[in-house]
Amino acid sequence: MAKASTTKRPPVRRRPGGPTKAAAVPGRAGVGGWIGASRPRTLPLAIAPVALGTGAVWGQRIPGTYWLAILALAVALLLQIGVNFANDYSDGVRGTDRFRVGPARLTASGAAKPRTVLTAAIVCFALAAVAGLVIVLVTQQWWLLAVGAAAIAAAWFYTGGTRPYGYAGFGEIAVFLFFGVAATVGTSFVITGVATAESWFCALAIGCIASAVLVVNNLRDIEQDAVAGKRTLSVRIGARGSRILFGALMTVPFLVVVYLAFVYPLAWLVLLVLLLAVPAVVITATARTARELILALSLTGITALVYGLGLAAALSF
Repeated sequence: MAKASTTKRPPVRRRPGGPTKAAAVPGRAGVGGWIGASRPRTLPLAIAPVALGTGAVWGQRIPGTYWLAILALAVALLLQIGVNFANDYSDGVRGTDRFRVGPARLTASGAAKPRTVLTAAIVCFALAAVAGLVIVLVTQQWWLLAVGAAAIAAAWFYTGGTRPYGYAGFGEIAVFLFFGVAATVGTSFVITGVATAESWFCALAIGCIASAVLVVNNLRDIEQDAVAGKRTLSVRIGARGSRILFGALMTVPFLVVVYLAFVYPLAWLVLLVLLLAVPAVVITATARTARELILALSLTGITALVYGLGLAAALSF
């Protein structure tokens, strides 16, 4: 009888948080890979504030140049996609994404060359700058150039540069300011030259949801980020604090709806979005796996889109 082989197999190395994924073909990312790297789930965070900023002034029939909302949307979308590519590049070259448990990134997986991903980010930022420049030329509000420059700088230095602020726990603040205040109130202002009270309330609401998206995303990666030295807000306040913060951030937008509904009755219908928001909060509060938090992340993104479009419509009619 032949002897059984005594050769030992090498141990399977696994990343923290989940099984090892198959390596991508170096530099051969397809269309699907690039679409995934643009992180479509985050795009509602660009669409919703522009819709709200437009609805906040349209409903009051304030005269303005309403086609500028299209350019404002282009700026928001291009900045969002640009920051996603920039994060892919920066986290990839730092080695941070080696520990992530979410979908693989282009740079870290080797599916695209780092320089190619960086170029994609720069192109998005450049196109956003062009759209923003057209807005400035039409409105003659030259100080908006400084706002645009600050937005691009914030997008890059979130994970880029020698001291990225996203690694220090300030990401949620930046998201609130740029995808809440700047995008919502800014849209109202470039259209009409007026920043109404409604636009500020809407900015508070969607800014909280946008920040909640980042909180649940960082909660998912809390252990891996700690290993990689990425001190996100979730790493700083812990899993329990992150879950509480997420619930608080998701509550504020609906308090805003109740307040606005006394003047805009159709806003009561926006409370139906709680059918999406409440499950996201419950899942985040009880989740034990990354898969559950990814579901909560998806629900939060959908909440942002439906909330933004729904409240914008309520304010408009």
